[in-house]
Amino acid sequence: MKLTVWVDADSCPVKVRNHVVSIAKSKKYNVSFVANHEIKAPEKCDTFAMIVCAKEKGAADDLIFDRCQPNDIVITRDIPFAARLVEKKICVMNDRGVCFTPDNIQDRLHERDFSLNLSEIGLGGGKGNYYGEKEFRKFSSCFEQKILEHVINEQYGILPR
Repeated sequence: MKLTVWVDADSCPVKVRNHVVSIAKSKKYNVSFVANHEIKAPEKCDTFAMIVCAKEKGAADDLIFDRCQPNDIVITRDIPFAARLVEKKICVMNDRGVCFTPDNIQDRLHERDFSLNLSEIGLGGGKGNYYGEKEFRKFSSCFEQKILEHVINEQYGILPR
């Protein structure tokens, strides 16, 4: 079954979207951006799809969740959504190169909740919003490693864990 990379595209940085599509062209895998509004494709690519879903909260997450397969990769910043995907045994990562796994997802959920609580009482800062070259390099390295793992697994008929 052919690999599809699903991108929760609403908040995904342009540099990440461009990189994912560029690699898709060279490696011949499918990439689907899912958002509640049109997001332009970075460049012409036969394996690219833009899926516009309803403007309801969680609609993009639900669409990706319903359509992704065990050999796919999902890119999202949404940690509760990532937890659902980990439970489904989907390879999921964020745009900063963090792969979410059964071993780390609970800690990530607790960190998220703690940060939200700090923000609610006025102690939260926006330090996590910066996205620069360092964050992109970490994403790129992790993403390309996961693509390579999927290619090798497909070549040798190894089912995803």
